[in-house]
Amino acid sequence: MAEPALLPAAQMERLAPVSLATPCPRIPRAHIARRCARRRMDLGSSPGPSLGQTNQLPQKSPPRARPAPGAHSRLSPAEGLSMDGFWTEVERIQQRDELREDTGDGGEGRPPEEGETETQWLQDTGLLDLLGGLGLDSHHRGLLSTLTRTQVAAVRRRLDIYTRSARRRHKAPVRDVREIFGAFNSGEISSENGDSGIQWSQLSSRTPESPLAEPEGPQAQTGREEAFHMDAAYSEQATLLLQRGRQPPGGACAWSEGSLPKFRVPKGRLGLTRIGDLSSQDMRKIPALALIELTALCDVLGLDLKRSKAGKQKATETGLFGVPLEALLEADRRACPSTQVPLLLQALLSCLEKRGMDAEGLLRVPGSQARVKGLEQKLERDFYTGLFSWDEVHHNDASDLLKRFIRELPAPLLTTEYLPAFAVVPTIPDPRQRLQALHLLVLVLPEPNRNTLKALLEFLRKVVAREQSNKMTLWNVSTVMAPNLFLHRGQPPKLPQGREKQLAAGAAEVVQMLVHYQDLLWMVSSFLVAQVRKLNDSSSRRPQLCDGGLKTWLRRIHADKDKAEGGREATPKVAKIQVAWLIKDTLEVPLTPSTKVAHVLRQFTRHLRSSLQAQEGSEDKESLLPRSRLRKSADFFLYEVGGNISEHRLDPDAYLLDLYRANPHGEWVIKQSPT
Repeated sequence: MAEPALLPAAQMERLAPVSLATPCPRIPRAHIARRCARRRMDLGSSPGPSLGQTNQLPQKSPPRARPAPGAHSRLSPAEGLSMDGFWTEVERIQQRDELREDTGDGGEGRPPEEGETETQWLQDTGLLDLLGGLGLDSHHRGLLSTLTRTQVAAVRRRLDIYTRSARRRHKAPVRDVREIFGAFNSGEISSENGDSGIQWSQLSSRTPESPLAEPEGPQAQTGREEAFHMDAAYSEQATLLLQRGRQPPGGACAWSEGSLPKFRVPKGRLGLTRIGDLSSQDMRKIPALALIELTALCDVLGLDLKRSKAGKQKATETGLFGVPLEALLEADRRACPSTQVPLLLQALLSCLEKRGMDAEGLLRVPGSQARVKGLEQKLERDFYTGLFSWDEVHHNDASDLLKRFIRELPAPLLTTEYLPAFAVVPTIPDPRQRLQALHLLVLVLPEPNRNTLKALLEFLRKVVAREQSNKMTLWNVSTVMAPNLFLHRGQPPKLPQGREKQLAAGAAEVVQMLVHYQDLLWMVSSFLVAQVRKLNDSSSRRPQLCDGGLKTWLRRIHADKDKAEGGREATPKVAKIQVAWLIKDTLEVPLTPSTKVAHVLRQFTRHLRSSLQAQEGSEDKESLLPRSRLRKSADFFLYEVGGNISEHRLDPDAYLLDLYRANPHGEWVIKQSPT
């Protein structure tokens, strides 16, 4: 699957050939500041409002106030002062009359009823049909056979909770969990990094470079890069740490931007996989697997995976602001069929990158309310007709439009269902486990939300990179953007009274992590790719009609696996690689333990250049086509197609022999990048 398509700046400009008039002077805001100060003084004499009161704002914390007891705050005193950016942004939202009563339009989730959470969870993981029926189809068998022990425990727990709630509500009898799993013994899933048949219980025997190496102190964590392993399930890593009696070192990381832990992802023999490397068919399997793993991780850590149920959306299906992402992308694709990120968001980010990156206080300094309102009306009217120009749009007005676009989405960009789960992430003491949970949450997001979030985070990283000019540090950017991502439509989420400061600090910490670790967050964990392979392999098996139950079926597939591993055919000495165009014959490459994907691409490039040189004197017009399509070797990628994967763009550092062993029935094809 290709990366989300972003339109080039030139194409965005063609949508807007006419310029606006010169921006009018900014409206003085001194009276606004005085009014906000008076309001804070009034609130100071009364108890802090509950976040459940949607017509009031959370009370701004005093500059040097300490976090409430029990709150996992990692802010230094200097950063506590910088939380003013969060509260200023909240007050600005309020003074522009954007704080609304809760109308049940889908922006604010409602607490689920008894058993409703488990039902929705089973539906999202593709296991809802386990609640009834007498048999298991091939899909459920295949999915269950990919799960680790901790993931199986998570599924069991949700089924048990649903069963108990159904009995209390006098529902029809449901299947017993033992009927589904029997003596299910998972834990033989193959590692994506080439360790075939790895036992999760044997992870403790790994080398000191393993993900469960002895935790080190704060100085060691902040002084060098730490390994962030993706080959073993995160919940299994956490379980083994607990079994060894090694409690996560809470507070080992001070949450100043200069001391964020530095993590690196070690490359296994199969390389790394990014979200855009997998086909859409395989990526559709990732969210369900990631949700099961996220639930298992939270169960191991003793956390309640917070989740809300979205109400019915009462949003317009046309326009630019306040339109669901799906409807907006559908309209955008009429102008540009390959669009994956809303065109309006692309245009706003392009405008800010061209004229505002060096402006001091970018994103923090507000624009003119009158100008912003006028620009919004003109955009609604002229954006798709090509009669709107960004040439003279003030960068502060553009940043206000950007935040308004995010805030006015009918459902939060981080989704109504999982916004509470994002807010729980900062309460995890261990930095590595905190990042693991955030990584899984990103993978659970719907594709339109994930692509839109990726474009936004890439822009925010560019803003931070120009910190010397715009004075916007990573923490400053995080505190300004957090209210727009977490206080949907200006409405604080319903939390117990007295947790306003924890909400503000936690939201800013999550945004900080999203920006800082975005490269890691857009990878697909190797153990999830291994589960996709096994799921595809299970779904391709012929149904076993004489199977008496899941227990028997699982015994058979594991026996077949052991037999296949014992009688594996001899590995071929030469790999035959197809080329999607240009070369009719296959490319033959020696298949040795040291042959990498990068070696294949270099050999292909040399072969291609020699073929073009041989055609120099040819008068055949078709021979000129390859030269026009040949740009540079970086445009070519080796794809794994078929077998136990639909299509997988391979890491240049992956080893061919290990790829063959992971997918002996797949094919390798060289393609040119579509982007």
